[in-house]
Amino acid sequence: QPPMSQDPAVSASGPGGSGSKEMVNPEEQKLGSEDNPLKPKFEGITKRMQAVVNEIKSSRKPTLVAVSKMKPSEAVKEAYDLGHRHFGENYVQELVKKSKELPKDIKWHFIGHLQSNKARHVVGIENLHMLETLDSVKLANIVNRIAGEMDKKLSVLVQVNTSGESQKYGVSPTDCVAMVKHVIEKCQNLIFSGLMTIGDYSAIPKPDCFERLNACKTKVEKELGIDMSKKEMSMGMSADFELAIKLGSTSVRVGSALFGARDYSKKKK
Repeated sequence: QPPMSQDPAVSASGPGGSGSKEMVNPEEQKLGSEDNPLKPKFEGITKRMQAVVNEIKSSRKPTLVAVSKMKPSEAVKEAYDLGHRHFGENYVQELVKKSKELPKDIKWHFIGHLQSNKARHVVGIENLHMLETLDSVKLANIVNRIAGEMDKKLSVLVQVNTSGESQKYGVSPTDCVAMVKHVIEKCQNLIFSGLMTIGDYSAIPKPDCFERLNACKTKVEKELGIDMSKKEMSMGMSADFELAIKLGSTSVRVGSALFGARDYSKKKK
């Protein structure tokens, strides 16, 4: 089974594409349904993203991954009805449930920590677009084996812990090149598609983590000879996506700014 292709709206304006920053994303064209409660939020985030793209004169418009964790399938469907297709989930059980309930042309991104014993559930999702949190050689080997058993090729991002915080997962910046090399050379069922990081949890967005991921990108290019301009740099969330785009993000993961605050008291253990 071939890997799912990138959105035309993204790839056409990406490196080597014929698009420009003025190109209208089909997702924006479909922002109809005047009574849809999510419409103003999606329009607002989209406009803020475009403003940064225009400011830095980028030819590549970042993908907006709408993070729907702990939100009901109905909320995802409302966003889907606006034309949105890229959604991110953090919890395996929730992703499996929603993937069964919602349209099959949704492009699911798994963006949470993936435990080895739950990898099969995620890899088995028919319309999984990307696993963004490949954070160890052990996990890479397991996911690669499962993908092979399912006759799949899976797009993955290597997660890098750029803040050094113990509560965050990811390889260290010093191990990034070795991890990417392992995926490319030893995991034939995985498609190395780029790097991912989570920024600093601070009231005022800081550039440090994004700059460290850019340094990793440069090392991967130099030491492995990979053209990273064609790869993803997934960084930036609700509080810092504009700064992330300025520093080269090609994919932002926005949740609360789109769907509202989450009630963690209802989280299933």
